[in-house]
Amino acid sequence: MMSFYAATRRVSPGLRHSARRYASSSAATSKVFADPKSAEFLAAAATASSIPRLHGLPEVIVTGRANVGKSTLLNAVLGRRNLLNTSKKPGRTQTLNFYRVGPPPGHLVLVDAPGYGSRGRPEWGELFDYYVQNRAELRRVYILFHAKHGLNEVDRMMLSSLDEQCQASAGLKFTVQGIITKVDTLRDSELSKAIKSIQKDIFDAAPTCLPPIITSALEQPHYGVDEVKRSILEACGLGKAEMKVYRSL
Repeated sequence: MMSFYAATRRVSPGLRHSARRYASSSAATSKVFADPKSAEFLAAAATASSIPRLHGLPEVIVTGRANVGKSTLLNAVLGRRNLLNTSKKPGRTQTLNFYRVGPPPGHLVLVDAPGYGSRGRPEWGELFDYYVQNRAELRRVYILFHAKHGLNEVDRMMLSSLDEQCQASAGLKFTVQGIITKVDTLRDSELSKAIKSIQKDIFDAAPTCLPPIITSALEQPHYGVDEVKRSILEACGLGKAEMKVYRSL
């Protein structure tokens, strides 16, 4: 399969610009993610009553259809190979899993949600909904889409629901952003059309959704992972502080 950079050389200048923007240099990666060994699993919640209290650290939650590459992407974001279990069998994640980023007490918490759709279970959806509606620490919901498969009706319903909640609070409670995964699975002739189609479908379903980040995280070099990190920092209110740190060096 042709690499992402090789593929983007054969598509439109506009998409090449997007590719450069999202396939960011590791030199700009925030210090919040600089020590992968400090990332730590904190807790798993199978019910609303078991959702942990974590000292008020800002949180982001990541969801998507089963087998969209969620665990692979999050391992790449955290700089670990197997902190999150990966599996070809859909439905491996069955609880809300909480991970601290940074050494104690931590900078933020990343929450891995069970996959939804035909492979999901009703109780997983209820748990996710409860968390999103009630978690004061939540700053952003990331929803993942497989580059080759695009959106289906369940994806649109999920986006629409999150969009309604975001609009109801004028974006003050949390924001929503899409992440397009496994872009390396597309052939060069498919890339431009597929990405544009996914972008359109996202914004049609959720006008308040932030522009999607394009990623590939299965093999090195990763693409878009640094952009995901910066997005998380911005969502958690850590971006400006980090810029000050870099300017002072």
